[in-house]
Amino acid sequence: MHIDDIRVTNLVYPYPEEDRFRYAGGKCTHRVTSLVEVVTDSGLVGVGSAYSHPRLVATVIEDQILPLLRGEVIDDVRRLWRAMYAGTRWFGRKGAVMSAIGAVDVALWDLLGKQKGLPVHRLLGGTGARSVPAYASALLWADQLSDLTAEAERHRNAGFRRMKMRLGRSSEYDLSALDAVIAGAGKDADVIVDGSMRYSVEQAASFSLELAHRKVFWFEEPLQPENIDGFARLRPQSAVPIAAGENEFGVQGFAELLRSDAVDIVQPDVSRCGGISEAHAVAEMAAKAGKRFAPHSWSDAIAVVANAHVVASMSNGITVEIDQTRNPMVDGLLTSRLSVRDGLLELSDAPGLGIELRQDVVERYRLADGTQPPAGTYSDMIFGGERLHQIAPYR
Repeated sequence: MHIDDIRVTNLVYPYPEEDRFRYAGGKCTHRVTSLVEVVTDSGLVGVGSAYSHPRLVATVIEDQILPLLRGEVIDDVRRLWRAMYAGTRWFGRKGAVMSAIGAVDVALWDLLGKQKGLPVHRLLGGTGARSVPAYASALLWADQLSDLTAEAERHRNAGFRRMKMRLGRSSEYDLSALDAVIAGAGKDADVIVDGSMRYSVEQAASFSLELAHRKVFWFEEPLQPENIDGFARLRPQSAVPIAAGENEFGVQGFAELLRSDAVDIVQPDVSRCGGISEAHAVAEMAAKAGKRFAPHSWSDAIAVVANAHVVASMSNGITVEIDQTRNPMVDGLLTSRLSVRDGLLELSDAPGLGIELRQDVVERYRLADGTQPPAGTYSDMIFGGERLHQIAPYR
């Protein structure tokens, strides 16, 4: 089975005004993802995705990776990963290039599983467990705290027993909002706090005492991701586990986090950090360091499923993130919708990733001109002349 073509399809979803959510970055107006299909000479197609700038992803894949991989045999995905990395190292190593490599890598694992008749988690050495814990990711900033309680109740009624909220607004708001979510989630549910990169080391250490009192499951990205020294100072002071890594790329980036003993939980994302090959290598590296692994997912259902396969293959895998902000690229992209029952996401035992795209959804949200998204705030990214939303420092 040889690689014949690689196709990139960029999708954009503009939120209707009533569904736009507020958070530390302002108001989210759109969502974006890049679908990648690796086509073989036998007709089999593997799927992956990248969460980055759509034009950069398309340029890297179409101009660099496709010429490099066309005609290659799909026998050893990690060998092909090394070839992609070596061919882009000078202008890559992190950022959009690594995300593009990762999208192709995910599609190659999907293809290898289809060729061998095995699900990806078995190819990665998993023992065959098909259910992985999953958490609802939403609960953004709200002016009415009762809205947070009602939303947490909805997530619980949808089958989640773990959920993540965003804080970092102010000390007064944060505690009240946390209590509102706990009231809706139920005493037996796990609540995760995302600090939105808004705290100082001292503020985060002090706030962790309140989180521990409320039995918060982990405290995610309280500091800016570049502040590894700060994370290294915070972790031994924190009363709850510290998690980070959604803004990191490649084994080399996570090695720095682990060498610094900066986190308790690493959070690579296959659609950002370099694919299944790198996320699995990071999880193995974390296991050797006595750390846990809980991947980030915020772009589409392909990334959720691919991340879940890695979690299912690792003994230190905790859980997988599922965006619950009415994003159709999560909710409607696959022919079989993601379904969580009693806190568990069930993986298909079909070969590869075990997923199939809904082509009507792909066509509905296909970016009209191919690579340039309309101006707006895309949760983690801002395009088209929009300005960074300026909010007051955390108090």
